[in-house]
Amino acid sequence: MTPPPASYSKDNQGKQKPAFGCAGGGVKRIRIFAFGGNEVSPVGMKDPKTGKAVNPDIATQWRRTAQTAKLVADIFEKYPEDLYVMTHGNGPQVGNVLLRAELCRETLPPLPLDVCGADTQGAMAYMLAQLNNELNVRGIDNLVTGIVTQVVVDKNDPDFKNPSKYIGPSYTKEEAVTRISDNGWAMKLYKKGSDGKEIWRRVVPSPAPSDIVEIDAIEALLAKGLIPITVGGGGLPVREVEPSCENGREVYHCNYGVDFSRPAGKKDKLKMYTGVEAVIDKDLASALLGNMLMNRARARGEEVEVTLTIFTGEDGAKLNYQKPDQQDLRVIKVSELEAIYNRDPRPFPAGSMGPKIKAVIEFMKNGGSAAYITKTDLFVETLQGRAGTTVTK
Repeated sequence: MTPPPASYSKDNQGKQKPAFGCAGGGVKRIRIFAFGGNEVSPVGMKDPKTGKAVNPDIATQWRRTAQTAKLVADIFEKYPEDLYVMTHGNGPQVGNVLLRAELCRETLPPLPLDVCGADTQGAMAYMLAQLNNELNVRGIDNLVTGIVTQVVVDKNDPDFKNPSKYIGPSYTKEEAVTRISDNGWAMKLYKKGSDGKEIWRRVVPSPAPSDIVEIDAIEALLAKGLIPITVGGGGLPVREVEPSCENGREVYHCNYGVDFSRPAGKKDKLKMYTGVEAVIDKDLASALLGNMLMNRARARGEEVEVTLTIFTGEDGAKLNYQKPDQQDLRVIKVSELEAIYNRDPRPFPAGSMGPKIKAVIEFMKNGGSAAYITKTDLFVETLQGRAGTTVTK
């Protein structure tokens, strides 16, 4: 085995363990890595015989995740003095959970969206944590662990009144009317097919994230040199429960008839949460996480730099995407990027690069050190300004 990097120590079995690292001069550097769902589930697969789209099975997803783990391990080896947090999307995976629930709706009760998100958080953290295996074969001890993470949203967010996030399979107009009546779903016209028929899909709110319930647990793992996998799929959306006074008791009414209470008259109300039917944008949640880690560390008097890297299938952000005059945005100030983002018409598609640009802007305006949009295998080149997009102050 080659000698470990200077910022690593060995445990009693000879494996490398990370020191609670600081990037020279006592400045702690935390890198937030936000992976798209395609880093676990490959997109664009087609049946070679029929040409139809193929939904990747678990074996395919597992192999794809193993490829991602190799690339991430390369980064950890190259920058061993840094601390890391991993987040991920769950679009393909939560779609599968919803589809299974839909196919079984005659025999099994429906699953609320927050529970679907919890299912994918656990499964995807399990798959992404095979990074432990990749690190082990390189002589680095197990470091990676998942956290089922709740993210707080405002119950008065305007998206609850006018849901905007399309999820799940497609339906005819007649089927949509039935779902609205029988299931209470909100549904909207998605588009018209090539035959001119209407295609409808379920829509759910996509409120802005405002707080992370498990932030203390995330910091505790970082303090031990561990790598948390957190805010998966944007986090499980929850709202704060306001108490009521009933018969001399302070009562918190949560979902499904579950109540919590204590004697009334306490000075401070409790922080109590219950789930909501929504989908939080994972890049916005990752930006919030980075800003919270930075602000909390600085409040403790620690010198810290926090960066956000959004991994995607493209080599950074581009203007006039897939047009003859396509332009790569390599290194750009956040003020310049915000001016471009706010152009009319919007230059970044709402369903792809737009949310990533918005998240990067939010992260940088709230104190982030730097932000990157790139492919996993181009991370080092992106830091050198030769690939991806780098957003600076």
